[in-house]
Amino acid sequence: MANIDLFPFLGLVVLIPLTILVIILKLITRPNPIKIPIKSRHVLITGGSSGIGLALAHQAVLEGARVTILARNLSKLEEAKDSIRLSTGIDVGIVSADVCDFESVKKVFENVGEIDVLVCNQGVFVAQEFVEQEISEVKQMIDINLVGCFNLVKAALVGMKNRKDRRPVSIAFMSSQAGQVGIYGYAAYSASKFGLRGLAEALQQEVIADDIHVSLIFPPDTDTPGLAEENKRKPQLTHIIAASSGAMKADEVAKKALNGIKSGSFFVPCNFEGFLLSIATAGLSPQRSYLMAFVEVISAGLMRIAGLCFQWTWYGSIEKFHAQPK
Repeated sequence: MANIDLFPFLGLVVLIPLTILVIILKLITRPNPIKIPIKSRHVLITGGSSGIGLALAHQAVLEGARVTILARNLSKLEEAKDSIRLSTGIDVGIVSADVCDFESVKKVFENVGEIDVLVCNQGVFVAQEFVEQEISEVKQMIDINLVGCFNLVKAALVGMKNRKDRRPVSIAFMSSQAGQVGIYGYAAYSASKFGLRGLAEALQQEVIADDIHVSLIFPPDTDTPGLAEENKRKPQLTHIIAASSGAMKADEVAKKALNGIKSGSFFVPCNFEGFLLSIATAGLSPQRSYLMAFVEVISAGLMRIAGLCFQWTWYGSIEKFHAQPK
């Protein structure tokens, strides 16, 4: 009996279904791909006086945007403005407002002109076991991290919908990898950041007809002035579990974030772990890239196994910690 080479046949058996899947995904993936230009356009960044917000302002200025940074502390805003001028030779606008005060935010937005890219970057974070945490602290995190974003978007939307420049515009939310997966000691913080996903998914459907595009950015721990302060109160178990994703520099996060905004990506991971988390937690989120949708579909099962392995490791750490003599 003549030998029959089965490899070409088996290759076709695999290739044909995958090709059909890619074609189907290209037809059904929504929203459509988009590019958000930022050169010579107005970018407003909240929490812009330090950390990721300041790094974002630097990056946007270097890419030719007209930038306004918003924060509560006017003296820190002045320092941020000076640092940007020293490094780029370009001035940015500064406005002082409390994002928890809707009327204050509304008044600011009525006076800053049309906004082409709104980056809701403000945030506070205190890691602590929930049983030990004061409700006032929980409320502060939810008010600033989540309700503040509602205030900002509500104040900005009328102007963005009625803009003279009809090119696509963007609303971006600075979430966190703790907004993708809950971590020991992050109950309040994760709740505030998980809430951003619900806001972002629903909002994208509401504003897509106005060519407004929503991005959700997921940085890991980032080397900012606030991180050292946060680490002082982090429970030991939080340190152990959160160490599975490495820290990044603020300017690295800023570049990833701005590139994601310009490409109109809904999920914007900032490192490899974040990329894997975005695949694992894709769920019913919008996806502009059919190739990325292909990766999500093909790897969904493997990502679930990986997720279960992480949970096994984390719960093992918790068991060992509590088994130690107190």
